[in-house]
Amino acid sequence: MFNPNKYIIERRYINKRHNVRPGTRLTSGNPAFLVAHDTGNPGASADNHYDYFNKLVDRSASAQTFIDDKKILEIIPTGTGPDAAEKAWHVLYNVTTDNERFGDDANDIALGVELCFGGKIDTLEAYKRFVWYLAYCSNKWGINPRTHIPSHKQLDPARKRDVDQALATIGKTLKDLVYDVEAELKGASVVPVVQDFTPLPAFVVQALVDDYVSPAWFASQKGGDQEGKTHFHNLANNLRAAAGLNEKGLPLAAGAVKLFKSNAQEIIFRWLQPAWFKAKQAGDKEQMQHFNNLANYLRSAAGLPTQ
Repeated sequence: MFNPNKYIIERRYINKRHNVRPGTRLTSGNPAFLVAHDTGNPGASADNHYDYFNKLVDRSASAQTFIDDKKILEIIPTGTGPDAAEKAWHVLYNVTTDNERFGDDANDIALGVELCFGGKIDTLEAYKRFVWYLAYCSNKWGINPRTHIPSHKQLDPARKRDVDQALATIGKTLKDLVYDVEAELKGASVVPVVQDFTPLPAFVVQALVDDYVSPAWFASQKGGDQEGKTHFHNLANNLRAAAGLNEKGLPLAAGAVKLFKSNAQEIIFRWLQPAWFKAKQAGDKEQMQHFNNLANYLRSAAGLPTQ
């Protein structure tokens, strides 16, 4: 049987402003479906996102709920408490997939639920709360997890990779998420995937290839270094394989493979460590954390302890 008291839902609402919290109710009354997001901002907590959206003035964006390893935080009313569910800006209106699947825009009839992950956040603990919250909402409003919990990527595949990119960091897929929500509704616990490495998120691979490996490949080409070209070509493909992707960026049938320790160490010592020290000299703690997070993604993908 589902346990509605397993976790506490904290409600701390951002100020009403049209670009983040217009203050208008969902046109459906209660939420008709739930959109599974991740923040795309590794290491940022639920409180960090409250602060960000409470101060955001230059664009329209928000979601109702943010979940990390410590708390479930509703920053816009959802209907789980005494306040009626309100709209948030979590899916673009000019993307029509939500209309085709659910008959209306996600902002008007759905909740945006964000998973915080990465950095110092224990992503598996955050995931357990994320699963429970989705189950809580499904139980409260009779939502079918198999048909009515799409990912942001499913609704906007040309632009978005969430919630899949965060799930990949703990060896989970969207299908696993749906099954875990169903299991939670039946009173079962989330079963973590047991493996000695964590797949690289695709966005981390893209950043490493774009910022470091590709420039090194082009430098080798310019210098006539065929051996270097081959090395960096293979390094890029090894990173992709660690995210479960082939050379063209398509999913590998066998899924992600463990990254070679030598590959992880090369990238850390050749590029990330110097960048970290440069950021330290500049007193840029945010950049220091960024490079440390990238290094830890590589360590985890190679089965090495994080630092």
